Amino acid sequence: MPETLQAGQFYTLPVERIVTPGAYLRFENEDVLLPNRWLPEGLQKGDEIEVFIYHDSENRLIATTQKPFALVGQFAFLKVVSTSPAGAFLDWGLSKDLFVANSQQREPMQEGKSYLVYVYRDEKTGRLAATEWTNQFLKTDTTGLQEKQPVTLLVHRQTPLGFAVMVDDCYEGLVHHADAVVGLQPGQRLQGFIKQVREDGKLDIVPGKPGYDKISGEPERILELLKQHKGVLPYNDKSDPQDIYAFFGLSKKSFKMAIGALYKQRLIEILPGGIKLVE
Repeated sequence: MPETLQAGQFYTLPVERIVTPGAYLRFENEDVLLPNRWLPEGLQKGDEIEVFIYHDSENRLIATTQKPFALVGQFAFLKVVSTSPAGAFLDWGLSKDLFVANSQQREPMQEGKSYLVYVYRDEKTGRLAATEWTNQFLKTDTTGLQEKQPVTLLVHRQTPLGFAVMVDDCYEGLVHHADAVVGLQPGQRLQGFIKQVREDGKLDIVPGKPGYDKISGEPERILELLKQHKGVLPYNDKSDPQDIYAFFGLSKKSFKMAIGALYKQRLIEILPGGIKLVE
């Protein structure tokens, strides 16, 4: 733990004293105010509380029990709530908005639109800010990554090949259309795994869990749906991916794996127009 409080981090701190404006929390040899509006009912001297530290409008460190949408060192898809001659302000889950200077914008940001940004701490002022110039914070050496390795994803944008995603807040990857669950949207966070580390170092990503783990429980659910529909459903491995997702909530690839498992167990027949329970 650093010797001084740093903005952009969570701390669990003891209550030093209760005062009119709120509660002062102790860290090493310094105190930080948790204002009344964030003060939990019944909090007393000596109690410990988890808080997030940031700068208020007067550049003082202050504590809050609110949780931001992203921490220092993370990417986020945030909405512009207002603009000024100096830059734009983003809603990131706190009462004080996150600032993006004009120099940190690719193009002038527009109020009401959302943008992919990286949250950082300014080295000179210690204040938290965001930037659209994200490439400088991405790692390009993917040699330590492995196929089927679980990762966290942040959907960035749709491309002709699929969906660009941020991987573990460190790398950029691509979810190809064939592997994408219908309904991926920019800003969506989800779990996935590495399908392939290509020779050029780029990452192919698949949402969900690797292999048959990702359909755990799905064959049983499909069986139950068949029973509810008199043993027949008008979907098979030739059906449209959007129709499959709308009914089962599965990607076509996951659906094919699930009915394949049922077929191998001789629990269903795969017909030209759908699937049928074996009596």
